[in-house]
Amino acid sequence: MAEHDDDDALRVAVLGASGRMGSEAVTAVQQAAGMQLVAAVGSGDSLQQLIETGATHMVDLTVPDATEENVRFAVEHGIHAVVGTTGWDSERLTALEQKLAAHSEVGVLIAPNFALGAVLASAFAAKAAQYFESAEVIELHHPKKVDAPSGTAVRTAELMAASRRAAGVGPSPDATQKQLDGARGATVEDIHVHSVRLRGLVAHQEVLLGSTGEQLSIRHDSFDRASFMPGVLLGLRTVAARPGLTHGLDGYLDLGL
Repeated sequence: MAEHDDDDALRVAVLGASGRMGSEAVTAVQQAAGMQLVAAVGSGDSLQQLIETGATHMVDLTVPDATEENVRFAVEHGIHAVVGTTGWDSERLTALEQKLAAHSEVGVLIAPNFALGAVLASAFAAKAAQYFESAEVIELHHPKKVDAPSGTAVRTAELMAASRRAAGVGPSPDATQKQLDGARGATVEDIHVHSVRLRGLVAHQEVLLGSTGEQLSIRHDSFDRASFMPGVLLGLRTVAARPGLTHGLDGYLDLGL
């Protein structure tokens, strides 16, 4: 299975290997210098494969119902985890931090998005949001996506809201009194988030910022899932040096913002 057999290579297991993202990750790890794919784990496979193959790193690209158990298993067995699966709400993150406190040598990255451009766009949006009266998010994905809004959109809205609160900026003005349910989208910490599911799309997000007389749009488009792989590989190469929990790939980037 392995493309690289040197003793210093990271021994990587990919969970969710048969899925759209997982299959891309399998190929990326196989082709990456300094990495060895030791296990490609599908939905019916045992996590014991990680132990039997001597995995030191795990990529979790499974489903929300499975990801928490997968990461808990990795932490308990000293395996660093890079996680792209959604479903990590504040309660789950808190429980993971408590688990990591007893395994202080283990690093876990929970990344809503691995596309470096998407991570940068979210960071830029958070910085810019404090300077505009109105702020909304539109995310657009393929129709097989199981969650809405996307994890990236939720994370972006949270970062924008925190930036606006710190600057003393209130909620966006909105005089709506009558509406069909959902017409104004979901509300994530005072930021309206709108989800589009359309055949032909992969992963796209646009942040709209407005004040009197001007508008700023910050948009990122992923046209192929290969765009996520540089971030996955960056996570794998960094996670062991960052013990504990890191939420968002921006935690591994020197953004200088």
